[in-house]
Amino acid sequence: MLDELKKIGLSENEAKVYLTALELGSSTAQQIAQRAGLKRPTTYVQLESLMKRGLATSFEKGPSTSPGQGKTMFRSEDPEHLKQVLEKEEEEHKEKAGVLEKILPGLGNLYLSAGERPRVRFFEGISGLKTIQDEFLKTKERLVRSVANADDVLETFPMHGENYIPKRAQKGIHSKLIYTSAKGHILGESDARALRESKFVPLDKFPLSGEIAIYGNIVSISMFRKKPFGVILEGGEIAKSFQAIFDLLWEKM
Repeated sequence: MLDELKKIGLSENEAKVYLTALELGSSTAQQIAQRAGLKRPTTYVQLESLMKRGLATSFEKGPSTSPGQGKTMFRSEDPEHLKQVLEKEEEEHKEKAGVLEKILPGLGNLYLSAGERPRVRFFEGISGLKTIQDEFLKTKERLVRSVANADDVLETFPMHGENYIPKRAQKGIHSKLIYTSAKGHILGESDARALRESKFVPLDKFPLSGEIAIYGNIVSISMFRKKPFGVILEGGEIAKSFQAIFDLLWEKM
């Protein structure tokens, strides 16, 4: 039942304390803590939270002649109170949704008045790099500009030429590629078939690691060595600047 109580809004520790107190009946915080496997200070915090939500109560048990000297006892309230908790939370949710609906247009205007905000997304591991490739294949742009260490790409994705490139070509996405490789000119012959223009730069003059791709308003950066990761920068001004740098380099080669 612990998981079910968590699903209706109780934290894991709240649920543990509630169930334990429900099982024990009237009991001290120490008894509840021991049975629930929690520290006593943690148990007190959870009991306080449950009492605020109407799911637990406390009372003093001791000699009537010595008020304040008895033991403080706790007990869970009838489980039917959980319905009231849900109803209250639903009412609060509706109220918050109503407030948000009222202020959303104003917030939107503030967002737009601040101008363009670049969006940055981070991807980890080989699966993250594959996600970047999949996102690229969804683009409506007809040209991608890339700078890459071909050895890095092919070492990480040995079937790159058989899988990814044909998919790009089938979608009619052309490529301008500046690349380097320790093996020298390894492209060129397949350029026409791959809808690609490529220019080679010797590795000693261009010690590039990874790949940078620019298309539309997106710049993607992929690093393949050691711990592979990638970053997508989405912003018109950023992409235009990278495009300008690429075009200048392309013309000088």
